[in-house]
Amino acid sequence: MNERTAILIGCGTMGKRHRSRFEENGVRFTETLDMDAAEILKQEKWTRPDFAVVASPASTHYEYAKFFLERRIPVLVEKPLAVSADQARELVKLAQENETLLFVAQSECYNPIFLNFRKHLLVDLKKAASGPAPLKVKLEFRREHGYSPRCRDVDVALDLLVHDVSLFLNLFDARDVVMVDDGRGCACGDRIRMSLKVVSGEFAGVEAEFMADRDSEHDARTISAEFGRNGDDPGFDYSVSLVHYTSSGDVAHIPDSLDNEHRFFLKLLAGACGEWGNRALLNAANAVILAAGEASAIKG
Repeated sequence: MNERTAILIGCGTMGKRHRSRFEENGVRFTETLDMDAAEILKQEKWTRPDFAVVASPASTHYEYAKFFLERRIPVLVEKPLAVSADQARELVKLAQENETLLFVAQSECYNPIFLNFRKHLLVDLKKAASGPAPLKVKLEFRREHGYSPRCRDVDVALDLLVHDVSLFLNLFDARDVVMVDDGRGCACGDRIRMSLKVVSGEFAGVEAEFMADRDSEHDARTISAEFGRNGDDPGFDYSVSLVHYTSSGDVAHIPDSLDNEHRFFLKLLAGACGEWGNRALLNAANAVILAAGEASAIKG
């Protein structure tokens, strides 16, 4: 297989991780740009790559993704895809019109812990939905960590909440989802709560509560499921942590998430799994739309 080439925009934590993992897969980076990226790109003196990686601050994702899509260069952009519903919709439309791959690096969606949880939860939901009583399930997504100077160019919804909304949309069809509470009324600085509900389709009746806090005394990334109890049915509850912890209580990085994400991206780049790639893009766009509190703009 011929060597693939790429341009990296952003040399922070995620930029370095993406570069390291892609290089392990035989990708050669011809340009690595940071704060001066916009000016250098406009000079058009760079060699056209097979794809671009955008890992710059979130507020610049739209600008760089649009730049590459307009030139029909496939692009992997860190989450969030954009910082508004309008920007997210525009990028999806541009990618579709130019028939150019746009992939959002929502690595949590490729976390093996989540993938295992998803498999078992959907089996249990199908069993519950086949019963005589209406489906009554409550999911809770909780994401907390201490203060960090990173990602301060966007609010907590587009920094943290968007992760879990994207996970939710990997479980259910966005067209079946309505927003119960966008959380804006009770948002407090670096904390926010939000509620969504599945109102149609096979899993109508599932409710979800989201809580994100980026100035917490705790570190938690969990999903909990509570199945309603009907008659003599005892129901059942369970939860999962999306991270591993060391013996000292520190978070242990899970490299499989990024590796799985990159493998999927490279398959899409090779022309495989197109339907899945389109769904992943719509989920990422809808996650921005919901996190931005604009549920009426959900894309089908």
